[in-house]
Amino acid sequence: MKPNNIRIKDIAAMANVSVGTVDRVLHNRGKVSKEAAKRIEKVLNKINYKPNLIAQTLGKNKNYRIVALIPDPTLDPYWMQSFDGIKSGESQLSQFGIQLTPEYKYYDPHKKDSFLESALEIFHSRPDGVLVAPLFYYVSLPFFKKLSETKTPFILFNTHLAEANALSFIGQDLFKSGRLAGELINIGQRPNISFAIVHIDEDLSNSVHLVEKERGFKDYFEKSGGSHHIHTFTLTNPNSSTFQSQIESILQTPNLSGVYVSTSKVYLIAHLLKKINPAIRIVGYDLIKQNVLGLKDGTIDFIINQNPMRQAKLGIQTLANYLIFNKQIPSTYLFPLEVITAENVDSYLLHPGNLAGIAV
Repeated sequence: MKPNNIRIKDIAAMANVSVGTVDRVLHNRGKVSKEAAKRIEKVLNKINYKPNLIAQTLGKNKNYRIVALIPDPTLDPYWMQSFDGIKSGESQLSQFGIQLTPEYKYYDPHKKDSFLESALEIFHSRPDGVLVAPLFYYVSLPFFKKLSETKTPFILFNTHLAEANALSFIGQDLFKSGRLAGELINIGQRPNISFAIVHIDEDLSNSVHLVEKERGFKDYFEKSGGSHHIHTFTLTNPNSSTFQSQIESILQTPNLSGVYVSTSKVYLIAHLLKKINPAIRIVGYDLIKQNVLGLKDGTIDFIINQNPMRQAKLGIQTLANYLIFNKQIPSTYLFPLEVITAENVDSYLLHPGNLAGIAV
């Protein structure tokens, strides 16, 4: 008889005890004599018994409540991919009979108070676990402190805040992501030219993820020994009356040869920049539909894919593994820095393992 096929009643027969006694030992409930416990332990060691964790979970009959705190997916296609990832993770877990109830709390990615309001609602509702994409640095930390004080496990994705003391972070090394952007934008470029870092509709003072990207980009050029000039621009809302003039101010940068957009919003300015100066190299993030079109029509040269769908999916599954199976998880899951171009975008999107989360 193979160890994996051994049932509780087989263990009871081998230890010469009742099935109920074995059940109490395996689930650490009720009283068992020392002699009976010793005989059962001896049998378990002999057969290298490994319990069926899923069966144990079903036996507990507990429905675990996890809350996902993410930017409103209706406001940005990037966050819609994250939402789809959580739903996909939930679906896979349910196929194993795991009782899990994800709930969603959204916040406006441009309003700190919106994050704070949703965070307080989550805290007072006492969930079993929390999955968070924290865009706002200063208002996030008190929330994470409260979760830690109540021993509520939480996982971060997209943005790493070391001070949060999260159970785990899932995402990319954003400093190295910025360095990679610098390398891509500098390939084959001549000396004494300028590059622009562009943040679109972001609160840079409160956005650690963007600061890290910018820091990495500048670090690449500082250590490359070149004589390039780096300029940073923070653009307002694309719907504002001054947006066009802000783009024109970017184009007035002397010897401008490349533009690095720190988020998935690169499509908002790429076609305008290329229309005026087709030689400008443009690097941005993420395979949302508009950016895929930009790659294909030549207005975007490189996309660094952060894969928000896979990040969020792994986040919900990792939190479930911790809560349900007491599985130890690494403090960091770093995703690869994937470079997508017009030449490989179709093969990337059509590969079933990539789960890019957009229609092509």
